[in-house]
Amino acid sequence: MYETTLQEKKIEGAYFKEDMRRALIHEVGDVAYPSQVIDRYCTAFEKLLHVSTLTNSRAKIVIDYVYAVSGAVLPQMLDKFGADAVVLNASLNKHAVTTADREGLLTQLGHVVEALKANFGVQVSANGEQLILVDESGFPIRGEMLTALMVDMILTSNPRGTVVVPVHASSAVEQVARRHDGRVIRTKANPTALMEACQRNSNVVLGGSGDTGFIFPQLHPGFDSMFCIAKIIEMLTIQERSLATARSELPRVIHRTQTIRCPWTAKGALMRYLVETHPAQNLELIDGVKIGQPFDDNWLLVLPDASEPLVHLYANSGDRDWVDDTIRNYRHRVQTFVERQQEYHPAEV
Repeated sequence: MYETTLQEKKIEGAYFKEDMRRALIHEVGDVAYPSQVIDRYCTAFEKLLHVSTLTNSRAKIVIDYVYAVSGAVLPQMLDKFGADAVVLNASLNKHAVTTADREGLLTQLGHVVEALKANFGVQVSANGEQLILVDESGFPIRGEMLTALMVDMILTSNPRGTVVVPVHASSAVEQVARRHDGRVIRTKANPTALMEACQRNSNVVLGGSGDTGFIFPQLHPGFDSMFCIAKIIEMLTIQERSLATARSELPRVIHRTQTIRCPWTAKGALMRYLVETHPAQNLELIDGVKIGQPFDDNWLLVLPDASEPLVHLYANSGDRDWVDDTIRNYRHRVQTFVERQQEYHPAEV
């Protein structure tokens, strides 16, 4: 069941204020535990893959679960398809893995992939929703590069397909889509918007990004790194290329981001200021304020953070100097505006 954003806010507001009628004892329902969930998932998983292609690929991959995800399902599925899955760090750890530890494990994963001469490696996180790839040379593929790579592979297999990405994804997505006569839909920068757009629009073959994870709408509306891994094996086999080759064929785009502190009360005023000081034809207001010429790969996005008193700047271009100059200019403009707002409202933080 999908709720509109307004309905979500009303429900959350009522919940946190405890402004609701308590259910009577006879109104409390039962907790239902669906049966054979894993079996049903595996059946749907298999139906959407070219099993013979996977079986013939004889792929060898290395999967790092970073002590946070149960590795029970995927290795069994890959073994069924004839792939050789080497699993690392699959035991559950009650202590959260730090960013530094995760980076160390990613470096280790690259060394293992090289040593075993595996096709590629993958580091899984967020309970199986997100992933970072490592190509056969040990090079990590993540973030915007991973987004563009997945779009390229999926549209190579599905020409004229539609992909859904968040508003801040790099212009490499559009450049790749043009190669395959594909269509790109951009959404607000949150998982709910991505999932809704994948279900609402026809012919969507992929949704998400390297940061959020990837959605395959034909399977289910959520982010799924397990299916993504199997799909990558399938696509690389059919397309007869390696992950490093696919990476080398991506467009060269400079995409930088910076974060600036901005009080909650200044966010709305900042957005209005940006809208009022730029021509309407140069603005895109999907989420935040995106400034650039129509159909141009040079743009800057000012995006308020949804949960912190911050704004994020994203600058995108094929020209590194343009990106550096633009993000420096707008960082100064935003900081100056915020400081001026704080002079008027000194108690607000």
